[in-house]
Amino acid sequence: MRIRTDDDVYRVDAVWLGPPKATFPWRARYVAWGVGALVLLLVLTAERQLGIGFGFFSTAWGLLITIVLTRVICSRIGHERPLTAVLAMWAHELTTPRERGKGVGGAATAATVRVQRVRPRPDPEAPGRRSRRKEGDGVRVST
Repeated sequence: MRIRTDDDVYRVDAVWLGPPKATFPWRARYVAWGVGALVLLLVLTAERQLGIGFGFFSTAWGLLITIVLTRVICSRIGHERPLTAVLAMWAHELTTPRERGKGVGGAATAATVRVQRVRPRPDPEAPGRRSRRKEGDGVRVST
């Protein structure tokens, strides 16, 4: 026995075929139109930043790049994994702390070690310090 899923309902509701009596020859979901518009603006902005002028061929290449990027992005999203979830996952992946590949700092060398001729020793009779000598460890007090 085959059980039909409700995927067709989501696929039909999320597609805009174009104006009445003048439908487009392709199917595009509503989210694809929004993603495509944003990607087109980003691609055209990147072209201007790279010094490519605004003309027919630069805009045509921008439109072609937009179509490819929109198809790649929209192939990753659907009604089970919406665009907001994909964007949130992408942001979390970019901002998560990573394990460092190599250690922090370097090897210690003898050149950085300071050497003193006389080692300073604390005063054993200083107030607040306990004497290390124990009673009966060989010190005689004469009376």
